[in-house]
Amino acid sequence: MSRISDGRRPGGTPCRTIRFVMPGGVDDPAAPSGGNVYDRRMCRELPSVGWRVLEHVVAGEWPRPGASARAELERVLRLSRDDSLVLIDGLVACGAPDLVVPASGRLRLAVLVHLPLGDETGLDPAAAAELDAAERLTLRSASVIVTTSEWAAGRLVEHHGLDPRRVRRAAPGVDAAPLAPGTADGHAAVPGRPGPRLLCVASVTPRKGQHLLVEALASVAALPWSCELVGGTGNDPGYVARLRELIAEHGLTGRVHLAGPRSGPALEASYAEADLLVLASHNETYGMVVTEALARGVPVVATAVGGLPEAVGRAPDGRMPGALVPAGDSAALVAALRHWIVEPGERHRSRAAARQRRTALAGWETTARNLAGALDQLRYNLWETE
Repeated sequence: MSRISDGRRPGGTPCRTIRFVMPGGVDDPAAPSGGNVYDRRMCRELPSVGWRVLEHVVAGEWPRPGASARAELERVLRLSRDDSLVLIDGLVACGAPDLVVPASGRLRLAVLVHLPLGDETGLDPAAAAELDAAERLTLRSASVIVTTSEWAAGRLVEHHGLDPRRVRRAAPGVDAAPLAPGTADGHAAVPGRPGPRLLCVASVTPRKGQHLLVEALASVAALPWSCELVGGTGNDPGYVARLRELIAEHGLTGRVHLAGPRSGPALEASYAEADLLVLASHNETYGMVVTEALARGVPVVATAVGGLPEAVGRAPDGRMPGALVPAGDSAALVAALRHWIVEPGERHRSRAAARQRRTALAGWETTARNLAGALDQLRYNLWETE
């Protein structure tokens, strides 16, 4: 599927053009992801900074494409004239290096990496090694690599031996949002009430660590709280089934709710009712849900992995809007949750810091400008003159 987003200068003249190749699931409401949101927002925002976007959505199970998906990608690359600018989502580009690498010789190619492929939790070691090798081949052939965090940029440079001048960062932005009122229990201890409302927004997969969160919640089951797990459940049905069993095993069926994927007003309502966002991820390139929560003044308890510390950040006065704990450290996660639930002072401190952090968050227009800078580098081969 192809579509054009037309960027025009103030006088109405068409501007620079980029062909943007995205995976087929980018518009699937049943499988929302940060990468999909990012891709779609850049299609909308790049025209405002002077770029005409030729959109190509390539259906298929990326990064493991079938014959028809490969044929469509080959067609898109073949129809791109020599020396034209092409931006490819990393799921697609790194899933077919045998097609992308040869094309990089005649195209000005940029690859947008949302998550290093080998970092997905639960992969068979042989499969992870295969994806990692494919990613290395592809990224070494690209003129520019765009990542969504400083952590990801550093990891790709070191892991794949890339020229750091070719790796650019364009962190996700966030839309301004009203402050979340939360619940009365999240602001003060209310005897006899169900307690503060915890929220986890993430696809239900092993990498997101919902099983670790459920285990931690079981350790604080004597305290008042409820927790909603919002996210797609179609990527790993076996994991979802095990998670439901774990919730039942700990007697948390009435307190931990798997809500499925949500977007639009339904997701807005989940944020509005939340007192604390919790992420137990094993890896995150950035963590857009963190800034979405902070944009509403909702504090965060998350694992200190990948780009999550960048996303959590600090308030202008230096306070952290919540807490970071080591990945896989159940005791640390339990301690952080217990401290937040039982200490009114910590709830007040983290909420005040989140509201301050909210004022320093960058919008999507900043992301578009940063991505446009990377595309200008692609356009003019700027690294060759440095």
